[in-house]
Amino acid sequence: MNKISTATVAAAESIADRYVIDGRASRFTVRASAAGLLAAMGHNPTVGIHDVSGEMKFSPDKLEASSFRLAIKTSSLSVQDDISDKDRREIERLMNHEVLETSKFPEILYEAPGISVTKMTEMLYSANLNGQLILHGVTRSQPITARVTLLGSMLRASGNFTLNQSDYNIKLISVAGGALKVKDELKFSFEIVARKQE
Repeated sequence: MNKISTATVAAAESIADRYVIDGRASRFTVRASAAGLLAAMGHNPTVGIHDVSGEMKFSPDKLEASSFRLAIKTSSLSVQDDISDKDRREIERLMNHEVLETSKFPEILYEAPGISVTKMTEMLYSANLNGQLILHGVTRSQPITARVTLLGSMLRASGNFTLNQSDYNIKLISVAGGALKVKDELKFSFEIVARKQE
């Protein structure tokens, strides 16, 4: 396989349209699964991510001229489930102070400098990203597949992926003496809206 030169990448970037993520219109959630003796009495918490920013560079005519960057403020995560305020506060306290350590690691970053894009229909594309995820001070390769819809000046990307918390040196939540704890695997779902910048 021939290596793409820096000049070629720069040329491709210059002809791609720039789309900036609309944090208010985008949806990003994380679902954890409960384990342990009391798992049947517990619930599988769903966490919403509210402070999302970043951009995509994409050109329908030059599919190789694509890149993606996403930044998340760790302090913007909150429990979405219908639970008591006491349980919500406790889960969010554990999540912020013991799991994500938001004061020490205030941002989650994902960068994919190149994306493999396949055109499905006139407005629908399949995108394969093999970017770097920086989470909890650890950087790892994280592949993501997304369906991308181009609607005029708006781009919508949706998909899901999983990761193991232990891969990022994240402490697994455990309460009631370990009788109720969170499994290692987390499931992420996203629907990102980005708007073309003139």
